[in-house]
Amino acid sequence: MSDYYSEETHGPHEFFELGDVELESGITLPNARIAYKTHGSLNEGRDNAILFPHMWSGTPKAMEIFIGQGRPLDPSRYFIILPGQFANGFSSSPSNTPPPFDGGAFPNVTIGDDVRAQHRLVSERYRIERLELVLGWSMGAEQTYEWAVRFPDMVKRALPFAGTAKTTPHDYLFVRAHEDALKSDPAWNDGFYRDSSDVHVGLRRHAQIWSVMGLCPEFYSAEAWRGVGFTSVEDFVKRFWEAYFLPMDPNNLIWMGWKWRHGDVSRHTGGDLAAALGRITARTYVVPFAHDMFFPPGDCEAEQRLIPNSTFRIVDSLWAHFAMFCMTASDREQIDACIGDLLKEEVT
Repeated sequence: MSDYYSEETHGPHEFFELGDVELESGITLPNARIAYKTHGSLNEGRDNAILFPHMWSGTPKAMEIFIGQGRPLDPSRYFIILPGQFANGFSSSPSNTPPPFDGGAFPNVTIGDDVRAQHRLVSERYRIERLELVLGWSMGAEQTYEWAVRFPDMVKRALPFAGTAKTTPHDYLFVRAHEDALKSDPAWNDGFYRDSSDVHVGLRRHAQIWSVMGLCPEFYSAEAWRGVGFTSVEDFVKRFWEAYFLPMDPNNLIWMGWKWRHGDVSRHTGGDLAAALGRITARTYVVPFAHDMFFPPGDCEAEQRLIPNSTFRIVDSLWAHFAMFCMTASDREQIDACIGDLLKEEVT
């Protein structure tokens, strides 16, 4: 399983050494680091940078499908930073960090911990004072909101795709369910997988839950899986869902899941979500995906109404939450249009 988190699989990374980091929990993560990738060049004015954090279960590689010549995220024009997050298998994670903690378990980390680390990368390594755009999907959207609320003067534009600024009760319950599926494996012991080299029961149960919630009933009714080369529902579950999740380290998924469950920018304002979102000064597009059962458009629109100078748009796709994987040409075109339109807007 450790072979999955390799540069042979995910491409070369750079690493930013953070030293000993005091987490929002008060626990210190020693010798912390975040892995990241970059595309393009930072200009002399240091004002062409875009930050694109990745989703739960992902790595910076997952976001590279949106970068290309002639596309909105054009590396000949922008310096695009793809930062990692804690527990993703390349940055400091349960799978790669020696256990200095009681019981050997990795500490809980938050979206805020990720964003503070990313802020140090942007500010200390690259001396960037303002970002042209921060965007992300799912947990990347959570990080986008955290950036826009925590560092409003640094974020010129914000584009959260298919995610919320505060995890809803329904979403919290879903994430807890998929964490519990992972923990149902006999190898789960005392709050940690001591040896995650042969963990399949929990990962398969976890993949099955995602096969239900990750898409939507209309997707299966229309047999949309046929359009990407699968021959049956069972073939789709095995070659899409299981093939995606089984190589991963379950501890990494569980610790990233805890972070997702506890995402909430309102902790900056004593629990007042309207006050937190009211801090955002970035020109913002809030873009959910039609049929998404994790982050339904209605939940996203309710938050968008609290954000000054914001616009609500929907990407229409039967791939629901997974439209960001650009399984169809229409998905890619709609997502690129949102990015391109926002970057064209003049923002002072």
